Amino acid sequence: MVDKRITFESGNFRNFPQIRWSFSHMRELMPTAAVWRGAGTPSPFDRSDMSAEIDTLDFVDIDGRTRRFDEALFDTYTDGIVILHRGSIVYERYFGALEAHLPHECQSCTKSYTGTLAAALAHEGVLDDAKKIPYYLPELRGTAWEDATLRQTMDMQVGLTHSEDYADERSDLWRYRWAFGRLPRPTGYEGPRNSCDYLRTISKQGAHGAFVYQSLNTQVVAWVMMRATGRSFTQLLQERLWAPLGCEQDAYVEIDPAGMPLAEGGLSATLRDFARFGELMRCEGEWRGKQLIPASVVHDVQNSVDMAECSEIPLPGYSYRGKWWVTNNELGAFEARGIHGQRLYIAPKAEMVVARFSSHPIASGGDDSIVSPQMLAIGRMLRA
Repeated sequence: MVDKRITFESGNFRNFPQIRWSFSHMRELMPTAAVWRGAGTPSPFDRSDMSAEIDTLDFVDIDGRTRRFDEALFDTYTDGIVILHRGSIVYERYFGALEAHLPHECQSCTKSYTGTLAAALAHEGVLDDAKKIPYYLPELRGTAWEDATLRQTMDMQVGLTHSEDYADERSDLWRYRWAFGRLPRPTGYEGPRNSCDYLRTISKQGAHGAFVYQSLNTQVVAWVMMRATGRSFTQLLQERLWAPLGCEQDAYVEIDPAGMPLAEGGLSATLRDFARFGELMRCEGEWRGKQLIPASVVHDVQNSVDMAECSEIPLPGYSYRGKWWVTNNELGAFEARGIHGQRLYIAPKAEMVVARFSSHPIASGGDDSIVSPQMLAIGRMLRA
């Protein structure tokens, strides 16, 4: 029936409950570029099933309500979850439309891939994070990034005249989505028609140096990487992560009408391949005897400073560095986070990684009161 169809042209593919299907079928709705897994054999995971113990684990959410682990997965619209302990899969579940072989939207967890690659390139001397953005991108002279360093851009410390409110359709976020092609453009639209043209319209607001979460900064970082290396974002993912990690499936990234990948939120990957990236970071950039990411990159993230006075952090105690959120909790956990409940939770002191995809009806902040205590509880259980 027509009223049941999920299409790009209607825009309903980003509505709930349609996202329960569309998040694992984005390549059927809009243009994408593949991230090839390479010709090698997938790297195997050992398994040590702990489903019975984990499902019945009780924890208390932020509102003081006692919940059971498995029931909380349904309460938070989980599409799939993989838990690794010491590199072995101890728990794996899929719900709804998601299957093990299907890539799912990572949303802003994509940013953590981008930030990690940029930090690695800076470590190698390919990038200099003290340079101003126009050193790499003269196209951005006269914009907010004219006097912003690459480091400030990596850490979301650039003052922009841009609002990013997922609950307000008058927000600048919608104009960005129209420019990129992530939503159908309204009749008579005459604005920018790709992401780079949109970035050139952004002016400075206030002084740089204070944390303000703005996805546009990550798109600039990716553009810098591509300019400096001569490699596309999808090639960098393939050459530095997907093939060396022995991923099981190709990933893909949404692209704009000019072919620019959405490096701030457009990656779709399978759940186990998502978990492989988390395990790489837990092991300080080493993957089965090979150093894929410099250990100093991981240490730099872990040693970031608590931003107690910042109103934009998800929960008290958090900090932000290089496109990663840092909990500063007892597990030493840091995480990639995306709207609608995507999360890659890395807890070194529990030797644990949790990869989680979701399709929560509330874009931002809909499940923190449950998921954050849930992650802490499973980490405490595995650490014991």
